[in-house]
Amino acid sequence: MMRPLPPIVRVRQRFEGQPELTDVAGEVERAILQSHLSGRVTRGGRVAITVGSRGIAGLATIVRSAVGAIRYLGFRPFVVAAMGSHGGGTAEGQRALLAELGVTEATVGCPIQSSMETVVLGRNSFGLPIHFDASAYDADGIVLLNRVKPHTSFRGRYESGLIKMLVVGLGKRQGAAQVHKLGLPGLERLIPEVGRSLLEKTPVALGLAILENARERTARIVALEPEELLEGEPLLLEEARRLIGRLPFRHADVLVVGELGKNYSGTGLDPNVIGRQRVETMPDLDRPQVTRLVVLDLSPETRGNALGVGLADLITIRLRDAIDPEPMRVNSLTSNFLTRCRIPLALESDRAVLEAALDTCWRANWSEARMALIPNTLELETLWVTPALRDELEGDVEVDSVPLPIPFDGDGRVDQPTLFPESTQGRRARR
Repeated sequence: MMRPLPPIVRVRQRFEGQPELTDVAGEVERAILQSHLSGRVTRGGRVAITVGSRGIAGLATIVRSAVGAIRYLGFRPFVVAAMGSHGGGTAEGQRALLAELGVTEATVGCPIQSSMETVVLGRNSFGLPIHFDASAYDADGIVLLNRVKPHTSFRGRYESGLIKMLVVGLGKRQGAAQVHKLGLPGLERLIPEVGRSLLEKTPVALGLAILENARERTARIVALEPEELLEGEPLLLEEARRLIGRLPFRHADVLVVGELGKNYSGTGLDPNVIGRQRVETMPDLDRPQVTRLVVLDLSPETRGNALGVGLADLITIRLRDAIDPEPMRVNSLTSNFLTRCRIPLALESDRAVLEAALDTCWRANWSEARMALIPNTLELETLWVTPALRDELEGDVEVDSVPLPIPFDGDGRVDQPTLFPESTQGRRARR
């Protein structure tokens, strides 16, 4: 007879008082029209708009509004895929990834250029060539459009944002590899160094920074002129760090993540949420401290790229079998962070994975285990916890009073759409 798993209670995090735009498209348009873009590019000129591989809230709407505003100013906009080695490091893969994010020529109303061709614009201080997307370089102006957010691998003045998109995203596969080649010291030093050089050598005409709140909704749209980028982005990064969503506890014996995928984080599982970095020579974050990290599924949106699976201790066999090794290999070898792609122990079912986690989480009895379940590391408003963790929750949370058994569907999988109806899994199940 199977041992009963600990019951769980629903927890809702209240992210009150955070900024949130009600008219994102209008704010994008206002930011561009009020900028100095019209004085930096000759009327009729071609303007490249960078779009990366991140699942930014309302991305297609933001890009479409930017296209409309740029066209209104008398320019000819086009989108350029700016995602380094993502999408398998191929032009076709990057175009397909944009389409999965809702960015197509039909949805945004302009041509899309996706090519791995680069030009070399000098060498960095380590003697390595500086690669830059050829189609963006040939444009009359470049609008750097990206979300500013804490990075998943390192800390610095410039993390995930406009300067990194300029250096790594527009560096394509070769440029991304050169910046990552020297590991963390290289990232910390080369991103600002190469960014400064590229601002002088390329037609960057505007930066359009997106800030998101803890609910993963657009909090602010900020236009930065080229001369403001190097000093302005670090201030936006600190603001983004204050807004980021986190788990409401310091310690957990077991953390169950429903899905990993690059649509949730560049690392598949956001280290800022789970507390694990697993980067060579770099310590983990202070919180949360998790004894056993479990992942049940690979999102279909990640197209087989399971980068970040090495952050987990246990996974299901179906997750392991869903991995496409090629994009993960390209991504890992380009980033030079290899521990994150190691395949953990894989067990045959969700229940077997949960039981193994509870058996090995250093608790004498399952009933004592402080366990939490989340859908992914992006959508954190709703989570489920065992009674042992309930009393250790912090922050502004609302906790249901009645514990329920963990629901399983007819195939013996944790019923994620039932637990998280408002998550990506829930929306996908309703299609």
